[in-house]
Amino acid sequence: MCVKKGDKVAIVGCSNGQSVSYKEKLIRLDKTIRQIGLIPVWGDYIYEKESVFSGSANERADSLMKFFRDDEIKAVFDISGGDIANEILPYLEYDEIAQSEKVFWGYSDLTTVINAIFAKSGKKSVLYQIRNLIYDDAQNQIQNFTNTVMNGASDLFDFSYSLIQGKELKGIVVGGNIRCLLKLAGTKYWPDMDGKVLLLEAYGGDVPKMVTYLNQLKQMEVFEKISGILLGTFTYMEKEKCRPQIIDLVRKYAGNEIAIAYTSEIGHGTNSKGIIIGEEISKKGAGYRK
Repeated sequence: MCVKKGDKVAIVGCSNGQSVSYKEKLIRLDKTIRQIGLIPVWGDYIYEKESVFSGSANERADSLMKFFRDDEIKAVFDISGGDIANEILPYLEYDEIAQSEKVFWGYSDLTTVINAIFAKSGKKSVLYQIRNLIYDDAQNQIQNFTNTVMNGASDLFDFSYSLIQGKELKGIVVGGNIRCLLKLAGTKYWPDMDGKVLLLEAYGGDVPKMVTYLNQLKQMEVFEKISGILLGTFTYMEKEKCRPQIIDLVRKYAGNEIAIAYTSEIGHGTNSKGIIIGEEISKKGAGYRK
């Protein structure tokens, strides 16, 4: 997981292309990464060219694979999000990804790529948006990121939580954004859920949408297979103070026996930390506190 000063890291966009109006922020991100001591190498498909597309599915996948094959690149960070990341899944070479030592980082719609990588290769990835380094919580994000990826600490992955049901949350983590994860349902990219801790978070979506997603998971018998659920932030629901709350909805459809924990530090917030998909976690009691 660690990189060192002077290492090259790739910046890609596997989902929606960035608006040209966002270029100034990405220049600032480039500068911030360089100040940390890393050398960003940008992919060819970052900005919108036609509608939301920065390139075809094959082109975006080839760009990603090029960096996995490049021995000088030590990590791959996706800065995109949106809707179309699952378009690239058939064009990725999962055997090559599995053999690579570098780790893929992304969030939101990149939930599809991260879980596909785990399902097809068993390789770990990180659910985290590197653009957090230039947002409201930039100072803390830079410190946590640097301490973790360059100094071998775990600051970026140490999140506070509350165990709200059950005695222990233990298992290999899969999942991410609930809407995007469900794009993989019925495909060969859906991760094995047996004994896993299912991470769920969301940016948009009101109660009816969450009811839809949770019922799909229930009807797929996911709640019967997993060992527990880790809930991150549900941005729209929390902002609008929706009722029932997401915790109540999850209890309703997942049942009262399964272990459930909640954290406000994983999701779409600018304070969000990272979590390693494909790695085992064990959470007991009240949870880590700063």
